[in-house]
Amino acid sequence: MQNVLIVGAGSRGTLLLNLLLDSNFMNVCAVVDIDMKASGITLAKKLGISYGTHWKPFLTDEIDIVFDVTGEKVVFDELMKNIHMHAQVIPSSVVDLLVGLFNGKIQTEMDRQRLIFNSIDEGMIGINQKGIIDFINESACTMLEVSDFDAIGKSIYNIIPDSKLVRVLKSGRPELNEELTLPNGRKIVSSRYPLISASGTVFGAFAVFKDVSEVVKLAEEITDLQSVKTMLEAIIHSSDDAISVVDEKGNGILVNPAYTRITGLSEDEVIGKPASVDINEGESIHMKVLMTKKPIRGVNMRIGEDNRDVIVNVAPIIVDQQVKGSIGVIHDITEMRSLMKELDLARQTIRKLESTFTFDDIHGSSQEIGLAIDQAKIASKSNIPVMLRGEAGSGKELFANAIHSGSNRKSHKFIRLNCGAIDPSVMEKELFGEASDEDSGTSSRFGLLEEARNGTLFLDEVTHLPLSVQSRLLDYLRFSSSQSDGKNELQTATARIIVATSKNLEKAIHEGTFHMDLYYALNRLSIQIPPLRTRTIDIPEVAHHLLKKLNEEFGMNAERVSDEAIAKLQTYEWPGNVRELENVLSRAMIFMKHGSTVIEEEDIRRSLFTNEVKVDGDVLPEKSTLASVMDDYERTILEKALAEHDGNKSLTANRLGISLRSLYYKLEKYKLI
Repeated sequence: MQNVLIVGAGSRGTLLLNLLLDSNFMNVCAVVDIDMKASGITLAKKLGISYGTHWKPFLTDEIDIVFDVTGEKVVFDELMKNIHMHAQVIPSSVVDLLVGLFNGKIQTEMDRQRLIFNSIDEGMIGINQKGIIDFINESACTMLEVSDFDAIGKSIYNIIPDSKLVRVLKSGRPELNEELTLPNGRKIVSSRYPLISASGTVFGAFAVFKDVSEVVKLAEEITDLQSVKTMLEAIIHSSDDAISVVDEKGNGILVNPAYTRITGLSEDEVIGKPASVDINEGESIHMKVLMTKKPIRGVNMRIGEDNRDVIVNVAPIIVDQQVKGSIGVIHDITEMRSLMKELDLARQTIRKLESTFTFDDIHGSSQEIGLAIDQAKIASKSNIPVMLRGEAGSGKELFANAIHSGSNRKSHKFIRLNCGAIDPSVMEKELFGEASDEDSGTSSRFGLLEEARNGTLFLDEVTHLPLSVQSRLLDYLRFSSSQSDGKNELQTATARIIVATSKNLEKAIHEGTFHMDLYYALNRLSIQIPPLRTRTIDIPEVAHHLLKKLNEEFGMNAERVSDEAIAKLQTYEWPGNVRELENVLSRAMIFMKHGSTVIEEEDIRRSLFTNEVKVDGDVLPEKSTLASVMDDYERTILEKALAEHDGNKSLTANRLGISLRSLYYKLEKYKLI
């Protein structure tokens, strides 16, 4: 017994209800119509059949067949969306056929075909008790690619070899929504019903079927897309680089396990959330790509709970010239940077332990640098103190190394002491050491002058020496001079002293912060290191040398600097001198296009930060990040504070409200000492 729901209780619905009430294989469970005065509703009330104004409450899993008698496409489509898998919706056109067949209003086969069969899109075909086709509509003929003349009177197996209508004829039970492939390859979904007389005798069977070839093709395409999607997801999930995908609104739709590992964020914390959810510093590159519709590559960022350093590449996803989202690949460089820092530290340590610089490492052919080199070579043949004067970054330490390497002391230690980086209270102990003290339990230790015996002690920024230490250093120099043999050469039992300063020593003497006698003792041989801006002719040679050095340090292969880039470098003032030139070139190497071996003018322009914008009246670099702006501002404050107090570290620390240790740390960070 099939459970039936009738939707539409007008005149046709009432005829169908009466028809089904006479059958012994269908049970009418409910009748529905928006008009509660409809004749079918009235009849249902009398018979005790459930009724209502909407079909949804009655569309349960127990319903096998729904007859749509409304004739409205919207109602039929809604029924198709909500019906369960094993049930069947019979459209109003088929209902008209059934009512006509069983009501006897249409008498001849020709009339039935002409008036009803041919008016519906579904294919219909019927057989008698012997399995002979006795009716077929035009839609069925079209699907089967036969004429009604060729079909009627033939066995169903001649037209559809795999037909199951004879089985329904024998069983007397309907079969719903079964797939079948016709001889021409067309795929259909068919529902088959027995024709049962009022006396309960099965006198035939008919099938209603619909062409689903296009639907099957679409389903196969969807299946192929699902396979491609599964493969792509497998590729994405196997990547060691973090991958994130967002939609056109910037909300996350896909991340891989590597993304979770790097950011510490799970899928639930990212999917459906804004693209900025994982960013600790900087702007969302996903959002920028969605706005510009252009890829952005090589962006340094910090993401995740651990503030990990990453490089981000993001590209838009464009379909039919419309941006549908963006995909980002995140490469974790935290460990790489850590290793690079360790490598840099190791190299710095090696450079401190070994004096590897010679006069060959001083590059330039200008008259100014040539004079300084000639003076330094003369100094290397003597043991008298040398004073190197020049701006910060001009190469004073390089000259000190070269003088030591060219002297007869080169096989002994070269020790550098940055006087501005040492706490004045311990400066004396650093230079002269300290004797053991039984009361305090302090053991004796040698000072740097003793460690540099027979070698060279380089005192950088000598103006930072406290007056008390200056006096002892003067005594040391006088003692060494008294041991000379009259040829201005010191005995090898003492250290050779080379000092350097970027300050105005004469002003310091006038202000009483530098000992005049020490000045004269150190100034016996003074060498002025020219600033880079006065010898721009040397920039090509210096840049070429620095490029080789940076290639070794970064593991890169920048072969040269273009002529246009050199011209750009030569127009700059270089307040930081050679040290700043090295910094600019290192940044330019990062800005180089992928695969390029030449530093171009654009790379230099971006590295110099010469394009400026104003924010609230302050001039800021156009390419700067918040961190770099803060660093630049902090450096400026430190420089001004130091200038106000003539380089006095204690007064500067008190003025800024920080500890002396913090001040020294910051000065070292910004290379101000």
